[in-house]
Amino acid sequence: MSDTDRACVAFLQWALPQLHMRWPGFRRVHRRVCRRLTRRLSELRLDGLEAYRLYLEENPGEWARLDQICRITITRFYRDRRVFALLRAEVLPQLAERCATIRAWSIGCASGEEPYTLALLWHFELAQRHPHATLDITATDINPELLARARQGLYAGSAIKAVPEDWRQRAFTPVDDAYQLELALCPQVHFALEDIRQAMPAGPFDLILCRNLVFTYFDQNLQAAILARLRERLAPGGVLVLGRHEVLPPSATGFAPWAGGVPVYRRVETG
Repeated sequence: MSDTDRACVAFLQWALPQLHMRWPGFRRVHRRVCRRLTRRLSELRLDGLEAYRLYLEENPGEWARLDQICRITITRFYRDRRVFALLRAEVLPQLAERCATIRAWSIGCASGEEPYTLALLWHFELAQRHPHATLDITATDINPELLARARQGLYAGSAIKAVPEDWRQRAFTPVDDAYQLELALCPQVHFALEDIRQAMPAGPFDLILCRNLVFTYFDQNLQAAILARLRERLAPGGVLVLGRHEVLPPSATGFAPWAGGVPVYRRVETG
């Protein structure tokens, strides 16, 4: 590790807790944040991270800018195949048996890959088998630029590599060096600008996908507070999906793991 990298790690270990974030979640991606910090130092004409630390102390409004710098977006279609396999084989069919409309929420949807994957899964695999049910998807993110890209539905080839071949041929059209999603296949996806730390859609939802955000980057107190609000927005028997390497905080109650070895939980009544 270089001196520059060590200095950035030390800075993040100091700054992240003040943003209610946790260093372990950033360990693998911290160099991305460090590059952004280098650009910010150049913009401010500051000589190093110690100077930036003083700048933060003297300019409290800069913390909001640092919060933006620390936002990590790693996304693609059909991310974590085992999760979507379980949704296809068990979760969505069971929800379809008891819900005329399955209400789903994709948190931190970025440029739309996750909610669109869910919509394509329903369209190609389940809609004909469950003609009495429909799927409605609310997708939220804090970044308006990413949401604009989501609404456009234009993606690099790397974003759709994991999409099943027959889906790819039917749902995407090559456009120059990118691929245009056939948005008519996903009319049930509705995007909204929202910071999960500040506000949530009213619900109730039958399915909430909260993957690779809250339980990766936020500290345990914030995780617990958000989880309590998520549970309030889950319908009885509703399903919560986490990222592959995420776990619920130790204080979590009211959730039972779904069999299958993936981070999927059902809301259960307690007491």
